[in-house]
Amino acid sequence: MQAKRTIEDEAVITLLKTIDHVNRITTEAMEPFGITSAQYNVLRILRGAGNEGLPTLELADRMVVHSPGITRMIDRLEKKKLVRRIRSKKDRRVVNCMITEKGLKLLSQMDQPVSEMNKKIVQNLDSKQLDQLVTLLDRMRE
Repeated sequence: MQAKRTIEDEAVITLLKTIDHVNRITTEAMEPFGITSAQYNVLRILRGAGNEGLPTLELADRMVVHSPGITRMIDRLEKKKLVRRIRSKKDRRVVNCMITEKGLKLLSQMDQPVSEMNKKIVQNLDSKQLDQLVTLLDRMRE
């Protein structure tokens, strides 16, 4: 016999189902561009960092979803010529990652489809509900 689920159980199960749903949609949206959602996240962060780029560890800290294989991910993006790495002259242990022109071009092609995807994911919520959702999810992570 199955134990009765608590409201906490239901909340977590529903959240996990929602995460899976969003992951499936984002995977489908990224596929035509030849990158994963984690790689997209890296490119988006590096675009925001500007010409200076970011050290690999700082990049990993800013990711939406924690990725233990950040070095391998950067390797794959570098092979696609979407990012480049430069060793710091001040501290040889630090490697800065920067987005390339090709990476910027890919992101600009993705901006509209990603925006449409995000709207599709939350299409059943009005702006007040979206504000509430953001607030509640932020509180969960506190």
